[in-house]
Amino acid sequence: MVYKTKGVCAREIEFEVDDNNKVHNVHFIGGCDGNTKGVASLVEGMDAKDVIARLEGIKCGFKGTSCPDQLSLALKEVLNNK
Repeated sequence: MVYKTKGVCAREIEFEVDDNNKVHNVHFIGGCDGNTKGVASLVEGMDAKDVIARLEGIKCGFKGTSCPDQLSLALKEVLNNK
């Protein structure tokens, strides 16, 4: 899936969710390279619901969202459409 982000430095997030709702191959396009690679590595193989629970609501500075929060929104969208 490709998710177009809103309100963050990353422009989009590419990722996969398998049939068991496990998250794989997360790639942020744009954003803080080290931070987004770290988030992608940490969530690899995790259950999408667990990722959402951990990342939802995280803010970046004065922004109302963050790259991790945007990933949680993208995963919610995928789970709601399954």
